[in-house]
Amino acid sequence: MKNIVILISGSGSNMAAIVRAAEQGRWGERLNARVAAVISNRADAEGLRFAKDHGIATTVLDHKGFASREAFDQALMAEIDPLSPALVVLAGFMRILTPAFVAHYEGRLLNIHPSLLPAFPGLNTHQRAIDAGCQFAGATVHQVTAELDHGGILAQAVVPVLADDAASTLAARVLSQEHLIYPRAVAQFLAALP
Repeated sequence: MKNIVILISGSGSNMAAIVRAAEQGRWGERLNARVAAVISNRADAEGLRFAKDHGIATTVLDHKGFASREAFDQALMAEIDPLSPALVVLAGFMRILTPAFVAHYEGRLLNIHPSLLPAFPGLNTHQRAIDAGCQFAGATVHQVTAELDHGGILAQAVVPVLADDAASTLAARVLSQEHLIYPRAVAQFLAALP
């Protein structure tokens, strides 16, 4: 079985989209894959309840309890590795990962970013797109590398930037597309694995 481990920090809406796609698309039968666990760095992450309700194992590993980013990432790897993940999926996981963590899961680590990379890596992407006068914005599914918001692009979705958009309205429009492209990209990635 190809195990998927999803890391979240908040509502987990992209995680939920992946879980629903896995259930509806019968990934267990078709892809020999399953969402094996959801791990959050925040105990109050809303997505944990959704995962539990869908019978998925959950773990909370509070980053505030660790002296360094490296110590947290080592503990996170200790939670993930026993699951022998085929794929580790970042779904609103609001931590910058250390190079050691990224190297450990090289080729098996995916992220979604709310911009059309390589444009607007980092934070505040929607406001930055509006401020730059962009006519289009979107989301990108990419492989994770040690460089923030870089790595091979697996999928993108494009949405128009409307004249009256605020960052919040653009964010909502982009998020609806994220929920479509992320599960599709994860399924395609899994289908290509031996």
